[in-house]
Amino acid sequence: MWSPFMLGFDVADTCGGHRARSRWEGFGGWGPAGSHGRWRGRAARLFEQGDLKYVILRLLEEKPRHGYEIIKELESRFGGSYAPSPGTVYPTLTMLEDIGYARVVPEEGGKKIYEITDEGRKHLAEHSTTVNDIFDRIARFVEGFTDTPMTELNQAFQRLARTTYKTATTHIREKETLNKLREIIQRAAEEIDGVTKPTP
Repeated sequence: MWSPFMLGFDVADTCGGHRARSRWEGFGGWGPAGSHGRWRGRAARLFEQGDLKYVILRLLEEKPRHGYEIIKELESRFGGSYAPSPGTVYPTLTMLEDIGYARVVPEEGGKKIYEITDEGRKHLAEHSTTVNDIFDRIARFVEGFTDTPMTELNQAFQRLARTTYKTATTHIREKETLNKLREIIQRAAEEIDGVTKPTP
């Protein structure tokens, strides 16, 4: 799931026609570093510690769900640019169950489906402003990815990734070529980093 290009795009890796999917890694406030989900960057500033429990409760308020369904639903709502890790979602579900905000309804095959309790609904209602703010931020973030400037940047980035992977895999045993690619990418990264830094 990892590639050097961490910008949430599907990237053709030229290996037998398969596609290598990369996403921003991490998600501020949604678990310990490295375990939240798949991305980092601007998204890390959108959420605070404890937001995930409200998000999951809101999804359970809509309907009972499996842990996997929660992961896929969030991935869908983020347009594929983010998916929380099972290592974050399932412990949060267990925590919600322990404090009485959710309960498990056993299904055939031993699968667990979670549903919100009356206490969970009450907790959501008491924090409705916070919950609505979280989902508003999600909507604004996703909307930003569909704006024309970001769409054009995505296309340019996809072209860079495809060209880099194609060249690298074609010359995979040529150390000099790979070093040149690395140097080009490093120079580009430094130049991009300088775009947002104030001029001395």
